[in-house]
Amino acid sequence: MIGILGGTFDPIHYAHLRCAVEAKELFGLEHVRLIPSANPPHRESPSAPPLLRAQMVELAIKNHAGLVCDRREIERHQQRPTSKSFMVDTLASLRRDFPSQPLLLFIGNDAFKQLTNWHCWRQLFDYAHIVVMTRPGFNRPVLDGFFQARFTQDIGGLGQCLSGNLVFQAVTALDISATAIRAGIARQQDPSFLLPDAVIEYIHQHQLYQSPG
Repeated sequence: MIGILGGTFDPIHYAHLRCAVEAKELFGLEHVRLIPSANPPHRESPSAPPLLRAQMVELAIKNHAGLVCDRREIERHQQRPTSKSFMVDTLASLRRDFPSQPLLLFIGNDAFKQLTNWHCWRQLFDYAHIVVMTRPGFNRPVLDGFFQARFTQDIGGLGQCLSGNLVFQAVTALDISATAIRAGIARQQDPSFLLPDAVIEYIHQHQLYQSPG
């Protein structure tokens, strides 16, 4: 099984990394692919350019076996600069690359609340299982018919089919915000212990996030 964790990673920080590591261990994944979004459809454009964000991801996971930076959304955006980075397109591409591997798409609870606004959101389940990462003690919402039909608590059974299930999984909740990190850097505050030192050095080297916004 292969895990998928998308995001702007603007910049990547320890909450992202902790989720990826726990996902790999909890679900017994071969690896987790961290996919920087080039042009996210549901939020403002990231502050740092796509290639720099991908390079920060690569620095952050350099010594973490089983974590992979996947640049496919960035490469797709380079070919079609006006296109949005729709997750359904990314999953379709991953399914072509891994036709016999179950895929697990990891999203946060806030993203799950907005899932029905995503482009071709029902088709996501054609390509992957969806795992909603929650805080410990989270109370699962009442699910409608579409989601209820796909809900399972049988994590061990996800490997028996390629896609189609919905799972809620509690993970360690590190209260770290990329928005707050950017704002702190703009105020010349030290972001140590919020993200890897190699990423901090890269941010200083490229003078990223120097102004508010």
